[in-house]
Amino acid sequence: MNAVIKRSETKPEHRWKLEDLFASQADWDKEYALATAAIKKIAQYEGKLDDAAQLKACFTLEDEISLHVERLYVYANMRHHEDMAAPEYQALSDKSKKLSVQSGEATSFISPEVLSLPDEKLEKYIADPELAPFHSTLKEMRRQKAHTLSKSEEMLLAQVGNVSQAPSTIFGMLNNADLKFPKVKDENGEEVELTHGRYIQFLESKNREVRREAFEKMYETYGKMKNTLAATLNANVTKNTFYANARKYPSVLEMSLFGDNISKDVYTNLIDTIHEHLPLMHRYMNLRKSLLKVDELHMYDLFAPLVEEFKMDISYEEAKALVKESLKPLGEDYLEVLQEGYDKSWIDVYENEGKRSGAYSWGAFGTHPYVLLNHKDNLNSMFTLTHEMGHALHSYYSDQEQPYRDAQYTIFLAEVASTLNEALLMHYLLEKSTDPKEKMYLLTYYADQFRTTVFRQTMFAEFEKIIHEKVAEGESLTPQELSKIYYDLNVKYYGEDMVVDQDIEMEWARIPHFYTSFYVYKYATGFSAATSFSKQILEEGEPAVERYLGFLKSGSSDYSIEILKKAGVDMSSPAPISQAMSVFEDLISQMEQLVAQGK
Repeated sequence: MNAVIKRSETKPEHRWKLEDLFASQADWDKEYALATAAIKKIAQYEGKLDDAAQLKACFTLEDEISLHVERLYVYANMRHHEDMAAPEYQALSDKSKKLSVQSGEATSFISPEVLSLPDEKLEKYIADPELAPFHSTLKEMRRQKAHTLSKSEEMLLAQVGNVSQAPSTIFGMLNNADLKFPKVKDENGEEVELTHGRYIQFLESKNREVRREAFEKMYETYGKMKNTLAATLNANVTKNTFYANARKYPSVLEMSLFGDNISKDVYTNLIDTIHEHLPLMHRYMNLRKSLLKVDELHMYDLFAPLVEEFKMDISYEEAKALVKESLKPLGEDYLEVLQEGYDKSWIDVYENEGKRSGAYSWGAFGTHPYVLLNHKDNLNSMFTLTHEMGHALHSYYSDQEQPYRDAQYTIFLAEVASTLNEALLMHYLLEKSTDPKEKMYLLTYYADQFRTTVFRQTMFAEFEKIIHEKVAEGESLTPQELSKIYYDLNVKYYGEDMVVDQDIEMEWARIPHFYTSFYVYKYATGFSAATSFSKQILEEGEPAVERYLGFLKSGSSDYSIEILKKAGVDMSSPAPISQAMSVFEDLISQMEQLVAQGK
């Protein structure tokens, strides 16, 4: 294994060019001075927003502050991510974070003040052509008004804010600091401590005994803390119910969907449509059982490799070429922007000492986006490249086409472009593959994405819905009740070919997403929307591409559901989820065919 190189040893062509954001530290300092001066100026508008000219000037200055802070923050943190140990960029990152907090505090009067205006005044502002650039902001504020309380009540809720973080904080401490797991024998028979990070590695082991032991010991550990963990989750649900009641929402679910202006139907449609397609999941489990050649399929077999690791060595240059080739269906314009990203140093490619792990796409309005990778020459890294470039091009098109206020797309839409790129890459690789082993490797890789991103996240979403409804009906969430609900869902989702081990009933206790309630469904809807887009693009060609590019250019110029609808994906109907399921069915059929041929 080669030693990890220092940042100074990386080749310039493999580094992102942050000079496009700030040519020098002196330029950053200059902009920092402009930002602090602008932050001081905003206070002059407090108490004066009942005048259209003053409101326009205030919003304009707010945008100026926001853009300064965004540019400073993004640059400082991306420099910090190049080498997390470099003290000068640690300091710069801290400085930018403090500035962001100052800016938030200085502008915090704007929203409550506008919301306290009489309805007729707000309507007048929305109709005022002078305020046209801010119409969507004002409409959104008007929409929020029904759930905004009086000044003193809002102040009280703000003070409760810290207390409301308690369930999540306590869970985090328990889960990451206090829970200690026993040792497990690895494939070499050596005793290794079980940790969160090693758990999935153990479950991916070819040795079934390693998988079983890791699984049982993981849930046995959680089982010992079941009363505390149930009380913590119960407290989180109770907190959500308090906020929903205080802000006059019909339910916690509707409160959680309100920010994205998404109707409850989108959530329930997802669950109902996945229920209809559970026979596909069961069929996949049956296939998994026969590929693993086991008499009984257990929960600890879900991550076991189905085919011998098919070694795909793909250099970064090859990955770039394959990604570009696979995205040809998106047209010349898209490919030109992609090539610009390759050629003009948007991407920081390889790992170096101290570099932040993982991958992301980020940037500031007015400059091209950036992508951080830690590239390895394998299939996974190629999928990461296309995924992050999907985010980057979504940001690029939205920034090009939308004004600053409307350029940033929502979390509900965030994973669509990245996942679409992955779907097109997978389609391309499967089309050109002639080796049955390679094909089976790719098919299992893709089928498992459906299992983990659509089925599993929908099961989580259903669990959240059930437990919140129980608390709303006045029931208490005992550890026994939580475990029964969770166990029964596993039985339902995995079907008859799966031995649903009793231990899995404690899995609810280790899912951090349950403390960011009603969020996980977005993984499933985003994946389904992307799969639906890819199907339309591959089948229809040009008209579907045009609609899709329209989606990329939309930012947040309308509500998420409407942006998708205009582009041909109506998430308020079951159609996109059904389309995604037809792609999943096709994958299973191809796998079954290969099995029948004895490949």
